Amino acid sequence: MLIFLSTALLSAPFFWLMLQDYQKKRIITFLRPDLDPLGAAYHVTQSKITIGSGLLWGKGFLKGTQTRLNFLPQQHTDFSFSVLAEEWGFVGSAILLFLYLFLILWCINIAKSSKDKFGTLIVVGIAASIFWHLTINVGMVTGLLPVVGTPLVLFSYGGSSVISTMAAMGLIMNISMRRFIFQE
Repeated sequence: MLIFLSTALLSAPFFWLMLQDYQKKRIITFLRPDLDPLGAAYHVTQSKITIGSGLLWGKGFLKGTQTRLNFLPQQHTDFSFSVLAEEWGFVGSAILLFLYLFLILWCINIAKSSKDKFGTLIVVGIAASIFWHLTINVGMVTGLLPVVGTPLVLFSYGGSSVISTMAAMGLIMNISMRRFIFQE
């Protein structure tokens, strides 16, 4: 472990020199968003303000000031969780996260009852994909992770994301339906 860490620390300056300017700016903005609040850190700053303005119960459906006055960019795609947090507050956000937890646990339950290893691997992979999309998106809009443009599964506007997720849900339902071993 010590060899790995020392190698990583010694090679970090060389990797920094290989990065493009926009990549360096993203890393610096992630680490210090106060350096450019109206430029590269604008999205995250407005997202945090939007989430915080929802408080406990939210402002009500379609009554969010940050979203209606267009302070929050990309509200229908990457930052849709921020809109939900402003309009429905902490309670609405917690309910949505609980529904995602229920979906992931449902997938894991199907994986446990699958009759073959391949079906189990497919369902676990889909559950992991949903989990990481959720984690990255919520971390991104709350400022805990850098902005990478990952949509919130089954919630954000995005054609290819919805189509691929629905195809994955179809695979899960098919595996769930065929979980019993039939003997002739």
